[in-house]
Amino acid sequence: MTRAPVRLLIHGASGRMGRAVLRLAAADARVAVTGAVNRSGNKVDGVRAWPASRIAAALPFDVLVDFSLPDALDAALELCLQRGAALVCGTTGLSSSQREAMVAAAESIPILYAANFSIGVALLHELVSRAATAVPDWDCHIVETHHAQKRDAPSGTALSLGEAIAGARGSPPQYLSLRAGDVVGEHLVQFTGHGERLELIHRATDREIFARGALEAAVRLAGRGPGIYSLGKLLLG
Repeated sequence: MTRAPVRLLIHGASGRMGRAVLRLAAADARVAVTGAVNRSGNKVDGVRAWPASRIAAALPFDVLVDFSLPDALDAALELCLQRGAALVCGTTGLSSSQREAMVAAAESIPILYAANFSIGVALLHELVSRAATAVPDWDCHIVETHHAQKRDAPSGTALSLGEAIAGARGSPPQYLSLRAGDVVGEHLVQFTGHGERLELIHRATDREIFARGALEAAVRLAGRGPGIYSLGKLLLG
């Protein structure tokens, strides 16, 4: 029996990521966008939209995909709780209280939060965690390269990889950040022992991978039970 398309509400639909998700969703038979939410309430690429102040009027949906701003997340999370819908959130800069609210909400609905929705990076997290567990006494370094205009260093992705490594072996890696040209993003995780070295590398060449990963997360999260999920675990499990 053919599965019905997953109904999506795109929150923060006028931003770069929101528009990218809308564009990919339009060509994906697994999903159906029931509407969008932005500050103005104006249509986005032909899709009906509601202003953030009237988000509660949105049509029924299975998963809310959020790439908005921190001050808009609270209402979106509350709507997901009211509707019993899942939340895929990629909004950065959240406060500790907002993170705690998501953890509490995950007792009732499925939630996936990520700062990076690259499918390759999600798999890299799982791989480096396994490697760190297997060789806890090896030296570990993360070398990350991004375009010359990127200000934060180390990158958020590098720090999250470092957290995964520290959680697996008890000590953090060392970081090296490079800023050059128009590099979209590259992360090298290196484990070095006596006489051998293991390198795990992810290279991003297209920014659309992040929207593609968010769409995949929405498809895989729909219908799941309450809890906090990661893209890597959804892909591998």
